[in-house]
Amino acid sequence: MFQRLFRRDRSTNRLITEELYASIVAAARQEPFYSDWQVPDTPLGRFEMLSLHMFLFQHRMRGEGDAARDMAQILIDNFFTDVDHSLRELGVGDLGVPKRMKKLAKMYYGRTAAYGDALDRGDDADLAAALARNVCPTMASWPEATYLANYVMGADKMLAGQDVNAILSGTLHFPKPGRTE
Repeated sequence: MFQRLFRRDRSTNRLITEELYASIVAAARQEPFYSDWQVPDTPLGRFEMLSLHMFLFQHRMRGEGDAARDMAQILIDNFFTDVDHSLRELGVGDLGVPKRMKKLAKMYYGRTAAYGDALDRGDDADLAAALARNVCPTMASWPEATYLANYVMGADKMLAGQDVNAILSGTLHFPKPGRTE
């Protein structure tokens, strides 16, 4: 009997984490990022947008208690598992995956520190600069970084307004990017 109860909880938790992760991925894949705001539609560009939305989720769960911390950890683990699978699908061999994963993890945590600092200070200009530096590093100028920074600020406010219990039940909403967010 206890096994059935725990198995059901595990299954329910898996469904919730899958729903949350799917919401994060869907938000990161919104077409205006790539068409209107010139985010490179490449594996690295998609990694940047998924990292950004994962950061927004992690930022929202901060300070919300053990259940939120556990959920945030499960989703970050899912994120890195997904990145690992993507590298393998791109043809990176077994020997090259750990080295690239280490580099991508370092990139992720460096970005989250920069984004979190700018977001916590409400500094749109610093956030736009960090986004430009990371999302479009080869462009001499990326004016759409301002739009993305405004989107991030708005997404942070939108996520903050969502009930943590609803999020922990699998309901998560991100804004839709507009042409001039």
